[in-house]
Amino acid sequence: MKARVTVTLKSGILDPQGKAIEGALRSLGVDGVASVRQGKVFDIELSGSDRAKAEAALKEAADRLLANTVIENYRVELL
Repeated sequence: MKARVTVTLKSGILDPQGKAIEGALRSLGVDGVASVRQGKVFDIELSGSDRAKAEAALKEAADRLLANTVIENYRVELL
């Protein structure tokens, strides 16, 4: 089973890397960029077929390792 965990900064948290990317896109001539927020994506392959168990395990992994839940949100998707 394949899964994706997407981690993003919570709204209201400053994102200096996103601001740098936004400026770089503008300097490259990319029009219409209003703002950029950067994040992390983890593509994870799991053995087994129990979707509920896999989702619970991934949420625990995100809470404990993949995301800093003080300043980041995460989303778990089973693909």
